[in-house]
Amino acid sequence: MAHRKKTTATATATTSDAAYGGDNLLERIPESILNEIFIKLHPPDSLTTLTTLSCVSKTLQSSVNKTLSSFTSLDLSTISLDSETFDGIVKRFGKIKNITLDCLRINDDSVRRFLGSDVEELVLLKCSSLSYSLLASIGSSCCNLRVLTLEFSGVIDKSAAFALNFEGSLRSCLCLESLRIKIRGGEIDDYGFMLLGIYLLMPGTLKVLKLEPASALDTIVFFRTFTYTTTEFPVGLTTFGKALTHISLVLDIICDTLVRTIVHGLPLLSELDLKDRPTSEPSDDLSDFGLQSLAGCTHLTSLSLIRSRQNIATSFKRVTDMGMFLLSEGCKGLESVRFGGFSKVSDAGFASVFNSCLKLKKFEIQNASLLTDLTFQDVSKVPRSLVEVKLVSCSFITSESVSELATCSSLEVLDLLGCRSVADPCLHNVSLLTSLTTLNLGGADVTDVGMAILGKGNAPITCLSLRGCKRVTDRGIMFLFESGGKFHKTLSFLDLGHMPGITDSAISSIATVCVGLTELCIRNCFHVTDTSIKALALKDTHEGDSKPLRKLDLYNCTALSAGSFEFLKKPNFRGLQWIGIGRTRWFCEDTKLAEIDRERRWLFICADGCELGCHDGWQFHKF
Repeated sequence: MAHRKKTTATATATTSDAAYGGDNLLERIPESILNEIFIKLHPPDSLTTLTTLSCVSKTLQSSVNKTLSSFTSLDLSTISLDSETFDGIVKRFGKIKNITLDCLRINDDSVRRFLGSDVEELVLLKCSSLSYSLLASIGSSCCNLRVLTLEFSGVIDKSAAFALNFEGSLRSCLCLESLRIKIRGGEIDDYGFMLLGIYLLMPGTLKVLKLEPASALDTIVFFRTFTYTTTEFPVGLTTFGKALTHISLVLDIICDTLVRTIVHGLPLLSELDLKDRPTSEPSDDLSDFGLQSLAGCTHLTSLSLIRSRQNIATSFKRVTDMGMFLLSEGCKGLESVRFGGFSKVSDAGFASVFNSCLKLKKFEIQNASLLTDLTFQDVSKVPRSLVEVKLVSCSFITSESVSELATCSSLEVLDLLGCRSVADPCLHNVSLLTSLTTLNLGGADVTDVGMAILGKGNAPITCLSLRGCKRVTDRGIMFLFESGGKFHKTLSFLDLGHMPGITDSAISSIATVCVGLTELCIRNCFHVTDTSIKALALKDTHEGDSKPLRKLDLYNCTALSAGSFEFLKKPNFRGLQWIGIGRTRWFCEDTKLAEIDRERRWLFICADGCELGCHDGWQFHKF
């Protein structure tokens, strides 16, 4: 289970005059100058710095308080705070208009502290510890709300879900433009009744709607109702669809009837994002005719159709190349395309979309068993403005396609996760991309030689994943950072999970040269020992240009001893906010865990095997 904080201290406790060190140079700096410096800082990155500075001198405390009170936006989505720490932070702020919050360890009272008519944008993530009655009352407290996002757990007592009645909330939000409700782990049958109620309460001002999960049948019935309305129906039902421009639904099934109904009912639709999670082989499924109907969306710029394999290994078997031809002819203005699970579509179909949509900036294909290099053979012959390309689990894509795609100089994101035929030859071209910030080579057939090639380039990569690259060893990691390129300066996120060739040598090298690294994943690296933890701890102890680690994933690093847990104590890992210790010997150190909890109230310790930050899996935590 995840270990909950049990601290009584606030985030910015007031210290005595003696703690400030008396008369010093800081006291002589004009407060106006300090205010000018602090006002240029923005949370959440500056929040730790500001609250720490407030304890250094009386002048700094006054300036910090003035700076925090001037902020109208607060983003704490990357930090899992307990209620008392959160309360100590929020009371320093003035009127907050926009707030994004990780609610995993806070209570109802803490949330109520900032609710009010001033709030215009409210994003509450991981709401497993909040009551449904509180969530349902948000709209009545925040009457000027424009953006509302609620993410909570579906792993609860089903009878408690009936308290989630949004009628009072949504009817009070007369200015609401964006609504997102996400139930993690929830199935359609369990929560469909709640989301159907949401459909019936939609304000006419709504432009963006995102629901997970949602029933395909309820969606069809609702949109048909307001499309073919009579005078017996309320006016709200007839005006809602005319304002909606973005819709994102996670459904039980995507079928032709659903797509045609949405297209017919939403004349201004510009973004359509549909993902389904069927529990059996669908009898009424999406086909070429459903894709053809999308041509009626004359304003459509973003299209995402994904079939998940979460419940059953299935695909869109009724969609063929013809459906893609019809789509490409009718939707030439598409700028973003995401397709997942189209097992009957070949290169001809994918290429028709890729080459017909000349404004295309984002292109993503998942689990396409017939996709090969032929789709991308002429990329270099036509000027393109591609910014993001993701080819996930496309096993027939090779280095030839990647080299062609690398001719797009504007490319910022390249995701090749699960493309096991991609190898070293394309990495030279990739290393020359001067705008590339994110590169995912997870599961690719790259080696130490390829790392040396990549390390010599000038691509300003900040996020790199090598997860599952079994032919990359310590030597490759050293080549990556010591070959004269930019990697050691630009990299902030690195994933080395599931790599048997990684040992303490690689981690020590990273700790020494990778000054900008803030997130590191080395889960399932069985040869990583206490030496690596010591090297990372010492990296964070030294002041200077090196940034401290914020998140560290050690899941299933079985060679770590219980003794290395001592490195978590202060002053080591001065900036650590999240650490994963599941299936390590640290997990059994209950007494030491409690001690760390008391000492480091900002640190979240996860023993459940979640990925970095508990983005997936938090709903199963026990508190």
